[in-house]
Amino acid sequence: MKQNLVTVLKILVTLALFAFLLTRIPLQLVWSIIAEANVPLLLLATAIYFGAIVLGAVKWRILVRAQDIDASLGALLSYSLMGLFFGNVLPSNIGGDVIRAYDLARVTRGRAEAAAISVLVDRLMGLFAFFSAAVVTAALATFMLAQAQAMERIEVATVIAASAFMALCAALFSRRLARRFAFLFDFGPLRRFKPIAQNVYRALQVYRFRYTALALNVLISMTIVVLTAFVWYLVGRAVGITDVSFFTFLLFNPIIAFLLLIPISFNGLGAKEAIVVFFFGLVGVPDARALAMSLLFHVIVVVTSLPGGFVWFSKRKQTADDRRQPNDLVRAAAPTTGHPDASSRMVQDDSRGA
Repeated sequence: MKQNLVTVLKILVTLALFAFLLTRIPLQLVWSIIAEANVPLLLLATAIYFGAIVLGAVKWRILVRAQDIDASLGALLSYSLMGLFFGNVLPSNIGGDVIRAYDLARVTRGRAEAAAISVLVDRLMGLFAFFSAAVVTAALATFMLAQAQAMERIEVATVIAASAFMALCAALFSRRLARRFAFLFDFGPLRRFKPIAQNVYRALQVYRFRYTALALNVLISMTIVVLTAFVWYLVGRAVGITDVSFFTFLLFNPIIAFLLLIPISFNGLGAKEAIVVFFFGLVGVPDARALAMSLLFHVIVVVTSLPGGFVWFSKRKQTADDRRQPNDLVRAAAPTTGHPDASSRMVQDDSRGA
């Protein structure tokens, strides 16, 4: 009930933000900009964004292999696509991570905790790369752009969030803290969760000295940050934003993503558009073009996640067919008289006739 209320509130915030934007920006102008957008550039942006998704599966596989889990890149890509698809349907981005963890856990045969931890660490390393980029770009934006006071506040918020995130990572991997709080699982209802907690701890510690795997994951995450900035750049060019450099898009991309971590709207809709209009307004982009760019970027996100829906549907259909097959075999083996005891009655009748 509480979760439903939160979802309703997020939808209301999304609608309110769009209503606010449309009081300042003529909707007809936005649609005309979208209608005249450069389609080849949008297709190229879509292809690059899908390439970033594939890279995301590659960096996840590095962490999965560190857990000695045998999963192909194709399988992990399918789980990632399903996660992205449901992430666009569910009211939180975390929902997609749950889907990834669940699908990998189903095929790991008793390694559910290791599968879940691989998703968690993959998310943490992605956030590490993103926070690092956000801190640097926010600092640069503070010195390079107008409205320095607003940018200084964003820089302070970014540094605080990044520091809290680093502290959380240190706590998760700390053996000392794990030993200090292990006694909690010896009491009351927590005792039943002790085996799970031990498996989670062991799965986390696998990465403690896997410096190469973690470094590669962060490097690929940084590459994805650059690629998504380039996607923004291409979409901007497609809607006629031609006087803004790629560096500016690279500057804004992590900051916008950082602000969208605050879950005030449904999947960031409305909030993302308001933030994009604000930041690109700082460099002279008309509000209507900024809004059109943001909406088209969201379309690309949705379109590239649609294969995940097809994968989920095909897997569900295959599961249903597998369950139906034994029943079909039983029916095929049964006599055609229409009654389960018909064969036994026929035998009895034959014996009487004899």
